[in-house]
Amino acid sequence: MREIDRFTGDRCSVDHIARMRRLTINTRSIEEMGYFENGLLKCTSWGPTEGRVTQAAPDFTAADGVTVTARIRPLANQDHPLMALQYKRHNVLIDPLRFVDIVVDPDVQLALATNTGVLLSALNGPDPARIGKIIADPGKGLDDGHLFAAVRGTDWIAVATEPESQIVDSVRRRQLLLLPLGAFIAAFIIGMVVWLSRRRLSPLGELQIAVRKHEFIVHYQPIVALRTGNCVGAEALVRWRRPDGSLVRPDLFVPLAEESGLIAAITDQIIALVVLDLKKLLVANRSLHIAINLSPADVRTARVLPVIEKALQHTGIQPRQIWLEATERGFVDVDSARSTVIRARELGHAVAIDDFGTGYSSLSHLEGPPLDALKIDKSFIVTNATDSATSSVTPHIIDMAKTLKLKIIAEGVETQAQVDYLMERDVDYGQGWLFAKPMPAAEFIAYCRRAGLPA
Repeated sequence: MREIDRFTGDRCSVDHIARMRRLTINTRSIEEMGYFENGLLKCTSWGPTEGRVTQAAPDFTAADGVTVTARIRPLANQDHPLMALQYKRHNVLIDPLRFVDIVVDPDVQLALATNTGVLLSALNGPDPARIGKIIADPGKGLDDGHLFAAVRGTDWIAVATEPESQIVDSVRRRQLLLLPLGAFIAAFIIGMVVWLSRRRLSPLGELQIAVRKHEFIVHYQPIVALRTGNCVGAEALVRWRRPDGSLVRPDLFVPLAEESGLIAAITDQIIALVVLDLKKLLVANRSLHIAINLSPADVRTARVLPVIEKALQHTGIQPRQIWLEATERGFVDVDSARSTVIRARELGHAVAIDDFGTGYSSLSHLEGPPLDALKIDKSFIVTNATDSATSSVTPHIIDMAKTLKLKIIAEGVETQAQVDYLMERDVDYGQGWLFAKPMPAAEFIAYCRRAGLPA
């Protein structure tokens, strides 16, 4: 906040907002930064403020002049209160859970409060009455069967409690001897929470922050017509770009996103990025399409279809240029999948079954929903010239797709021999490193330009 306060340009100008945005992105503990004038929020790190947002009254002022408001409910998500810290006319919003998001035994309860008794954050559901009593008279000892330790800083009080029943008998017998040491260790751990909490976040906590901060990008892998070598489209592949610039592979976070339900928000961000990245290219080349992967939940509920429809409004991108892909797991509930596929095709989208043969393989997955295309998994392509068991399956998959009049895309094509094999069997399209690796939007646009497509 002191750094942004030293900004000398016009407040809420493009440069001012850009500076706030950079500080927000590069400081993981900050969710948002804002600028107030005459008690009204004028702009934030995301842009100028719409409507009238008044400055909340602070709960207390720290010794360094920073005012603290324990509970702020942002307009974007009022169900998730944040803490506001303000220095002069700038403030930052911080998730209070960061102060106590560390790995401890489930029986250990942590709390962080102000010297005035305002509870800021808690872990493992400590009893508010007990925490209030300890804050009123901080120290260490036993309270109603709970061992506790409290440490007071300049403006904060950290409290840790644990049921007495969980302490081993040897510790009980030496309680008077070990209690000072235990209090010191507890104080050290709680103090480390404040400074190192962002390094101790759980994987789910990291992923939630990534969703809120839009840390996901899209790489595009071209899809090529095998007969002509022409690029007919690309598959949109999500990547998680951390603030330090490193990329996290999808297989390391997509399963957790699907399990936690965060995959819906990630899919929505992918859709928005595809439109932002490739609007001009798709409008100029009506023969190009972009394939977006859907989670099993979206295939089951069709939640994503209105999202895509809204995203394409007034862009000039035609629905037929957005293909939808789903793995076989999305077609386990055949009736729900059929309903979603029918609705998607009514809107103008083509629908493909992805990685066919690797999951809950069943002919009903092809005969049930009215699909447009089938993508053969890489594992069947790399073995088609070998004596492995899967090599004999590939021709049958191709024959099934032809019988059902589905377009066929072979994934993971890496050699010319594989292309020759696929062309002998009249496979339509190929995708793999032989043609191009997944690439950022700018490189994909340049790839299309080199191929002679308008860009």
